[in-house]
Amino acid sequence: MKKLFTILSVLLTTFSAFAQVGKNSDLYKTVLAKDSLLFDVGFNHCDIKQFEKLLSDNLKFYHDKDGVSDKTKFLTDLKNGICNNQTNRQVQRFLVKESTEIFPLYKNGILYGAVQNGEHKFSEKRESQGGIAKFTNVWQLENDEWKLTTSFSFNHQPDDNKKVEKLVFDNETKIEKLLKENKVPTLGIGIIENGKLQQVKVFGEISKGVSAPFNTIFNVASLTKPVTALVALKLVSLGKWNLDEPVYKYWTDPDIANDPRNKKLTTRIILSHQTGFPNWRYMNETKKLNFQFEPGTKYQYSGEGMEYLRKALEKKFKKSLQQLANELIFQPLKMTDTKYIWDKNVDTTRLAIGYDKDGKAYDIVKNKIPNAADDLLTTVEDYGKFLVSVMNSHGLSKIVFEEMTKNQVASTKGKHFGLGFEIYDLGNGEIALSHGGSDNGVQTIVFILPKTKQGLLIFTNSDTGGSVYEDLLKHYLGENGQKIFDIETK
Repeated sequence: MKKLFTILSVLLTTFSAFAQVGKNSDLYKTVLAKDSLLFDVGFNHCDIKQFEKLLSDNLKFYHDKDGVSDKTKFLTDLKNGICNNQTNRQVQRFLVKESTEIFPLYKNGILYGAVQNGEHKFSEKRESQGGIAKFTNVWQLENDEWKLTTSFSFNHQPDDNKKVEKLVFDNETKIEKLLKENKVPTLGIGIIENGKLQQVKVFGEISKGVSAPFNTIFNVASLTKPVTALVALKLVSLGKWNLDEPVYKYWTDPDIANDPRNKKLTTRIILSHQTGFPNWRYMNETKKLNFQFEPGTKYQYSGEGMEYLRKALEKKFKKSLQQLANELIFQPLKMTDTKYIWDKNVDTTRLAIGYDKDGKAYDIVKNKIPNAADDLLTTVEDYGKFLVSVMNSHGLSKIVFEEMTKNQVASTKGKHFGLGFEIYDLGNGEIALSHGGSDNGVQTIVFILPKTKQGLLIFTNSDTGGSVYEDLLKHYLGENGQKIFDIETK
């Protein structure tokens, strides 16, 4: 064992000479995706195939209690030990993400590997056996594929602070069965408790035979709209934009330029879906934008309204919506995988492609211009950060937050729209703010409960994805989930 720590000391000293990469770097995201596949999928679900894919044939695994293993011994011990009786399985491993450090390895200026330092917790149903340990993993590119070549797991000890990760996802077998029955390839879930994003879990495959990592990128369709709404509301809070100022001062669509009703359009009317516009102009026989009723008199959901607001904001601030969102939301919240537009930086190896009910893939949407209403690319973790910031009114004045969460107009089934979110009345002064997304190969929905500081995110990449909502709502939001379901089905 003395030899182990001598080797480890030399390695850590050597690696500290290299600058660690930032959390928004491609290398950081790649290594964390591989870690997710290795442990969230491989270890926590005893998916031996994941280990076989990700472990180098030259693996050396050093454990401070169990000695040294090569790949063959490691897999044999896993099969005959922890994974021998999956039904009564106790151990789960969780990465302490904030402890993670990634250092690049170069040879002649070419990246060939990376070192991952961090801590992981081990949670068991028998709580007394939960613990924490440090680790160092060396990842290398072998034939252009990332493989774990060397791993040190050391300093195992009881977790003194008793914050062993709670097994919130205790019905994983049921969820996997649910996905199979409903032909949903990929499901992402995020749990918000006590005003913080507590857990992120992604189930299923990102492509045939390839498990989806925790940082899978989803197209979330109309979940784009709340992000655009918050861009505008943050500008209002900063005193740079007026909620009730007519937007014709900055933009007027040529299709309605001669209709005097265009001068009634305000940001409040747009964000509460009272513009009088159709959802999309292409749905009209003329393919032109028009008013179908007087603005501000009733509710009608409209993507055109959000696009109208985008153009006004871009004209006023001389910046694209992508730039405004970067400055006001994405960069402050470190939402490094979120964007309105498709560019070369999209990691296609983590992209959940959309599928129809028969399992046929849709074409990938690759917007070059931001769409204020649709096609945002993001991860469960990124969007969870966004919802937490909304719930805690970060960057919003008290008045703006109150307007956002106030009933602006009646929508459907006894619900109302506020500014950017639909509002469910759960009784006893409690509300849920919600929005969904539905497109070809996309079914997504989110809920946040400002009073109890709870929230739930559900992302799927299938036309049939909505079929899993009921069980997940009831399981993760309990009585409030049942109330939401009752409102939707009454």
